[in-house]
Amino acid sequence: MNYTRDSFHSRIGFVLAAAGSAIGLGNIWGFPTQAANNGGGAFVLVYLIVTVLLALPALYAEMYIGNQAQKNPVGALQDACKNVSRNLGKWAGLFGLLGAVLMLSFYSIVAGWMLSHALSPLMALLGFTELSSWLADSSFARNLAFTPIFIILSALIINKGVHAGIERWSSRLMPILFVLLIGLIIYILQQPGASEGVAMYLQPDFSQLKNPQLIISAMGQAFFSLSIGVGGMMVYGSYMKKSADMGKLVISIGALDTLIAFLAGLLIIPTLFVAQHMGQEVFVDGQLIGGPQLIFSVLPTLFESMGDIGIYVSLVFFSLMSMAALTSTISSTEVPVAYLVEDKNLPRTKATAIVSLIVLAACMSIVFNFDTLFGLVITWVNSFQLPIMGLFYFIVVGWIWKRGNQLNDAALLASKPSLKFWGNYLRYVCPAMLSVVFINVLMSL
Repeated sequence: MNYTRDSFHSRIGFVLAAAGSAIGLGNIWGFPTQAANNGGGAFVLVYLIVTVLLALPALYAEMYIGNQAQKNPVGALQDACKNVSRNLGKWAGLFGLLGAVLMLSFYSIVAGWMLSHALSPLMALLGFTELSSWLADSSFARNLAFTPIFIILSALIINKGVHAGIERWSSRLMPILFVLLIGLIIYILQQPGASEGVAMYLQPDFSQLKNPQLIISAMGQAFFSLSIGVGGMMVYGSYMKKSADMGKLVISIGALDTLIAFLAGLLIIPTLFVAQHMGQEVFVDGQLIGGPQLIFSVLPTLFESMGDIGIYVSLVFFSLMSMAALTSTISSTEVPVAYLVEDKNLPRTKATAIVSLIVLAACMSIVFNFDTLFGLVITWVNSFQLPIMGLFYFIVVGWIWKRGNQLNDAALLASKPSLKFWGNYLRYVCPAMLSVVFINVLMSL
């Protein structure tokens, strides 16, 4: 069948889509508590440094491979590895594709929780109190209902294609997400106790810089927050023209992702101290509460204690979380869809349906075996899948990929010393730093 490859139509549309892929739930519940528990402003400073030194080069490597190949991750890695073995590239690409499906399998469940919590205050405003309570309470039935709903939302956007679906909806959702985030920050900072949270978040404890764990935590957070390792950024890079300046685009994406992470900290940490001011326990063994307990226990209780205004604050907050989740799931969904469309010659509608059904089956496997599989899948994706693939991208760009790779072109590097420097940086320094992160993760398990 004849196939015309879709693409992004504007630089800003690409940046918003790629930043949306990077900006997810981890930015909003992961970065803030990591910062608060690891030296406040000192952590933020180290985070910014390691983002520049490691995370952005990793993002560049992934996007550069896709952009030069103009193919989905499986095809792109096959081309990049053909000097050694096309099968190596093929299986690495399929491994990344598997990671995208596994990420969607747990992320769609959590995203369904966000959506149900966003609808809960809306139902309360409309007078459906029993339905509102059901939406806010964790249950097997709620998982069965809302996980498919979120998968369908992602599928509807993906089915429209790159420009009409991903680019258009990212260009709508990202500005709304930013406005909601700013609005919540302004409101929370006016509440009693918020100033203590701002102080903890922004005042640096430089004594923590002596703690190697701070640097490792910042390095891991910077890498994982940019959604590197499952092929989403590679397939997005492939939808930009080869003439696009990938370096500038990567800097734009990284800057936007870092800004949202920083603003999330400016929202979450003061919110926790507002909750503490109202009598809630927000410290456990000297550490601020983070993760699901923060989002689904502490904050809903805080919103309830605010009275009528709390319903509106809850609606805005969980709408924000739902949008952050959606902008991330659409990029992961596009990875296997692009593979089926380009390599298996399936129509996009059929490919989207197949991928959605596979993701739904994976999600339901977790829902029916929640205690056993949920944490296991998350650990696999975050602790193994992402660093392994990130390391592989560095090896491909630095060592395996020869023809068509500017960073491995001896003649070009001889005439451009700056390009030679960055080529060597990606070849030697980045793999070493990422290996340190991976080894630390293994030792902490």
